[in-house]
Amino acid sequence: MLSIAVFGSGAGSNFMAILTAIQQGNLPAARISLVLSNNSGAGILGIARANGLPAIHLSRKQFPDERSFADTVLSTLRDHGANFIALAGYMKQVPPEVVAAYRKRIVNIHPALLPRFGGAGMYGLRVHEAVLASGETTSGATVHYVDEEYDNGPVVLQQTVPVLPGDTPASLAARVLAAEHQIYPAAIGRIAQSERAAEHHHN
Repeated sequence: MLSIAVFGSGAGSNFMAILTAIQQGNLPAARISLVLSNNSGAGILGIARANGLPAIHLSRKQFPDERSFADTVLSTLRDHGANFIALAGYMKQVPPEVVAAYRKRIVNIHPALLPRFGGAGMYGLRVHEAVLASGETTSGATVHYVDEEYDNGPVVLQQTVPVLPGDTPASLAARVLAAEHQIYPAAIGRIAQSERAAEHHHN
């Protein structure tokens, strides 16, 4: 069973897509154990509270140094039994100690077709501005494993969307977001199913 900690900084629409898939019974081998945000006013925390899920505000600013922040994130994950992390619009770099502890157990969604249009500073509308400036005729969304470098880990799932004449960064973003909401639950379902198959194999 994937017991997922969702990290987010904003409105939480990808979290909502995952939560809805779980509530509708589409992800039987996954549950959400907590939602963590660096932003105390983030919509994602409100959604978590409204659904009776632990909603935790943890920010580097609350701690004297990186190490104590990382230790608290790790102990919070352990306290809630989280064995998997899904980043959903999380605007901070995950502490390397957390990435190491959750190696191959942490995924992110990126609003472009990685490895193109990824890396430091490539987030939000900047991604879509870069895609439009490049003259690409397709973009899309990518779910990938997280390692110590931005947008670098192995791809789990991708979906393409067309770039249309007259697109603005906002109109392209909306089309990509719709694809994100489809593939993030699908990717988590795929990972959960492969784990479940592996468990049956061992028993």
